[in-house]
Amino acid sequence: MISEQEVLAVFQETGAYLTGHFLLSSGRHSEHYLQCAKVLQYPDKAERLCRALAAEFLPLSPTAVVAPALGGVVVSYELARHLPGSRGVFTERKDDAMQLRRGFELGPRDRVVVVEDVVTTAGSVREVIAVVAACRAQLVGVGSLVNRSGQTPSFDVPFKSLLSLQIPTYPAQECPFCARGVPLVKPGSRASLDAPRGSSGRAG
Repeated sequence: MISEQEVLAVFQETGAYLTGHFLLSSGRHSEHYLQCAKVLQYPDKAERLCRALAAEFLPLSPTAVVAPALGGVVVSYELARHLPGSRGVFTERKDDAMQLRRGFELGPRDRVVVVEDVVTTAGSVREVIAVVAACRAQLVGVGSLVNRSGQTPSFDVPFKSLLSLQIPTYPAQECPFCARGVPLVKPGSRASLDAPRGSSGRAG
């Protein structure tokens, strides 16, 4: 078992909880960003977090763990490693649609857990769920390392996360940081090198 305080501490000590003005993958803006890759670069920390999340799904006997690329790839692999008999696979976006590629397959005998590193609007997760349904596989659970949606998402199957945070997000036209002229950063891009002055790289 691992507490929410311990999970948050891992994100803070690895510099994965960023403060500034960020463009999220959903298109919304936020003062904080969780850069899970900065945690998952450490195998011992990735193993600890994913083993704890995998334990939540052991009773469901999944045969596959599926995540959206790119952020969920390591998470799906590590979860599958702790779920006996399970495969870790991922979907990729092509022609504006999530797809299974690289020879990955799911079928009616598969019991699937869909995972993500961070859930905000759950848009990517729902796209992956649609892929699972199209393959006629059985969705048995959904999980994430962090749930920053501010609520418990509804998927009609159990949802589990290690850490829940309530971090406000804003549409661009209503963003107070845009109104103040704070430079916008897209995490993972070259623009992240020009983070606004005063961004500590940790929770403020």
